[in-house]
Amino acid sequence: MSEAKIEIKVGAVSFSGEGDGKWLSEQLDKVLEKIPELANVASAEPENGDGSGGDVKAPAKKAKIGTLASFLTAKNAKRNKTRKFLATAIWLHDNDGKSRLATGDVRKALTQHSQGDVGNASQCLVQNSKQGFIAKDGKQFYVTDEGRAEITK
Repeated sequence: MSEAKIEIKVGAVSFSGEGDGKWLSEQLDKVLEKIPELANVASAEPENGDGSGGDVKAPAKKAKIGTLASFLTAKNAKRNKTRKFLATAIWLHDNDGKSRLATGDVRKALTQHSQGDVGNASQCLVQNSKQGFIAKDGKQFYVTDEGRAEITK
């Protein structure tokens, strides 16, 4: 599959993304449909961050963290499956505002955003947990401060 990149700005609303061309086109269509709504929200908030986005659910948060593809690239988390799992979990926490995740949430996000798979997600969870990067909470988990520090270094 070919990688595509796009960046547009209409007034205070901006969108940038990279990934599969078909997926990127679908995301752009979502943003274009919501521009009138987003223009009102975006103009009411100060412009800080890189202005990138990709999903219309939470424009302020998207502007700070960007697409999953760009986040994984920036955090050098595309090749190592355990690191990719951890970075994706952080991205989900920050973008979707979920306080707790399941391994299926991480796998689903990677698939939906055309970022491949991590293989055995449960094994990635265990490896991150052993290193103190993830804490289990029943059948779910969350990323610890140590996990965030690991991805930002």
